[in-house]
Order: sequence, then C-alpha cells, then structure tokens
Amino acid sequence: MSCRHPERPAHFLMSRARAPALVTAEDIIEFDAAGTPIDAGERRPYVERFIHAGIYETRPDIASVVHDHSVEIIPFGLSTVPLRPVSHVGGFIGAQVPVWDIADKFSADSNLLVVNIEMGRDLASRLGIGQTVLMRGHGAVAAGPSIRVATIAAIMLNQQARLLRETISLGGGVIYLSPGEVAATSQIFDDATPGDAIGRTWEYWCMRAGLTYHPHGA
Repeated sequence: MSCRHPERPAHFLMSRARAPALVTAEDIIEFDAAGTPIDAGERRPYVERFIHAGIYETRPDIASVVHDHSVEIIPFGLSTVPLRPVSHVGGFIGAQVPVWDIADKFSADSNLLVVNIEMGRDLASRLGIGQTVLMRGHGAVAAGPSIRVATIAAIMLNQQARLLRETISLGGGVIYLSPGEVAATSQIFDDATPGDAIGRTWEYWCMRAGLTYHPHGA
C-alpha cells in the first residue's frame, strides 16, 4: 500500500520492502514522481513501486494505491471469464475489471513484475478512470481517493472474485449486476451515503488490527 504525500502531491509514501505485518513508521520512504526513493539510506525499496508511481502520475484524483497477490483474484487474470460485480457491494469494483498483460507491450520473457516507470504508466493506462485492474498471472491493483477507499476497493475486489467463483461452480449461469445496479451499489461506500458504511467498516478493521480508530482519518 502507498499514499500520496500530503505536502508534495507529486511524491508518494510507501514502506521499504518488508512484510506488511511488520511495517513501522521508520520503514516509510518518500518517493518522487518517477518512483525514485528520497533519502532511503539503507532501506531497500519494493521493486514494484513503479505501479504506484505510474498511477499517481496519471491520476491526480488518486490518493492511495494497493497492490496484492490474492489467490482468489489471480484466476480471473488468466481466464477468459471476466471479473464482474455480483453482489450489493460489488459496484465498487466497476462494471468489469480490466486485465493488464505485461507481455502485450513488454517482453514475453519477463518475470511479470513492474520494474520501471514505463511499465507503471502502461499499467495505469489500463486502469483508466476506474479503481481496479488485474495483472495477468500476478495479482491486482486497487486505487482510491483515500487510504480507506483504496483498502475497501481491494477487499471488495477479492470478495467479488470469491462470490463469482462460488456461483460459477454451481452451474446454471451467473446473474451479474445490471449497469444501473453497478452505478447504485458503487455509491454504498461513499462518505455521503446514509449509514456510514465506510466508517463502520473501517472502525471494525481497526479493532481487528489492534489500532485506534479515527473517525475522520485518511
């Protein structure tokens, strides 16, 4: 996960290369627009920081980016079966999640990792104006106007993939959300929506993580 720098919007903040559960404040590194670390010292950055750099450069509306390797999601980047929303919180992922294939523009002999800014920009172009994109044989990216929204987008993407795979396994076809339902359900996690879905969800996750909940945090 990363977030746009609050004082230097062309820059972003992300942990050094470390298992997420072990990250502390001292691990956070500032990066410039091209993904170059600022004063990293001995802290080694993630190779795929260019995913984040490309999206922040392309999308000024995005303030946080999540990249993950969810095993529930990866099959939809390998199959001709599209990942589309199926439940009442599904519109958050978009009408159909696009797939970015590194081999389309770059080497067919790559390790599937985004290792430079050109790859990051190409991935960002596939994300387009949406919030989610799959990476063939690799994982997914979710982006949002805040850390909370990007996190929820990543988790909802995983949830919709699980639900869709379960539904497909039953046979008999799938009833996807209609275009109108996608538009309506995409608003459920909007801050202005009655019921404060995003706030109460974040409060619960903070409790599970042993963190203090801040109602008006990022």
